[in-house]
Amino acid sequence: MSNPIKNIFQLGFPWQTQDPFLFCVYHLDRYPKGNGELGPDADLSDRNLGNDFVIKDGWRMYHGHTVPGFPSHPHRGFETVTIVNKGFCDHSDSLGAAGRFGEGDVQWMTAGRGVQHSEMFPLLNTDKENTLELFQIWLNLPKSGKFVDPHFKMLWHEDIPIIKTETATVKVITGNYKDTEGPSPAPDSWAAKAKNEVAIWNIHINENSSYTLPKASANLNRTLYFYEGVRVSIDGQEVTPNTGIELDATSDISIQTSGTSAHFLVLQGKPINEPVAKYGPFVMNTDEEIQKAMDEYRTTQFGGWPWPYPDNVHDADKGRFAKYPDGTLVEK
Repeated sequence: MSNPIKNIFQLGFPWQTQDPFLFCVYHLDRYPKGNGELGPDADLSDRNLGNDFVIKDGWRMYHGHTVPGFPSHPHRGFETVTIVNKGFCDHSDSLGAAGRFGEGDVQWMTAGRGVQHSEMFPLLNTDKENTLELFQIWLNLPKSGKFVDPHFKMLWHEDIPIIKTETATVKVITGNYKDTEGPSPAPDSWAAKAKNEVAIWNIHINENSSYTLPKASANLNRTLYFYEGVRVSIDGQEVTPNTGIELDATSDISIQTSGTSAHFLVLQGKPINEPVAKYGPFVMNTDEEIQKAMDEYRTTQFGGWPWPYPDNVHDADKGRFAKYPDGTLVEK
């Protein structure tokens, strides 16, 4: 029998991915108490504000100057899937859509022909620390979908299936897990077609336990990311954390933990198998299309920015909510 483990690699920043995925980052920031203005109650004078990616005191400001996060920036030609396990994210975009989501919520945004958005991390707690745990995944769009209309969708944590067994917990963000379907993705997504078998699963395995990752179809790319724990055995091979494992999707995969629990992210899907040209926030099929995207953004700003600040945040007392481009408001 062939080895179901095809490749093992160390995780960097961002994480290495396989087609149809383009990019994945894992943010774990142990922010201090908030200062009452959604920023950290801490001295920022010795940080490289605007480009603070060095973990100092357990956290980073990223591109934020007063509130951590990513002020307004453009995207074209792909989708972002943002999973916030701990803490919160404030979203604003050039369509006029906005939201605050977190504590297990997922945002699915199709950039399509072009959108600007900001992603800020408001520190709501002023009496205790504000831990943020977040994945952002970039899922490619095929050539036929590069210029679809932008779309913004929330997958609220109350609506995301969580499968619990004696040994593990599986959060089914999208895809079919043992006949349990995750929420529907954005309508123009590569994941919207069942035949592409796109799956995003967050798996927590208990300490001193065995778990089997079920097999899928042939011709899929499947990567298992071991991001929290001490040591596990995967099909008899010892693996340490901060490791990615490319798997044969047609094989069941046995995982054994010892001593501590272990946390994994699974990214799986049928490859798009088209040329990829990338430049910063733009993903197209050719360099010429990248240049056209840059020219168009300089000219149109993808509709402009309707918010008062590039690092727009919402009121501190605002709960989880989503305001859609058509004005529909959903509050949780």
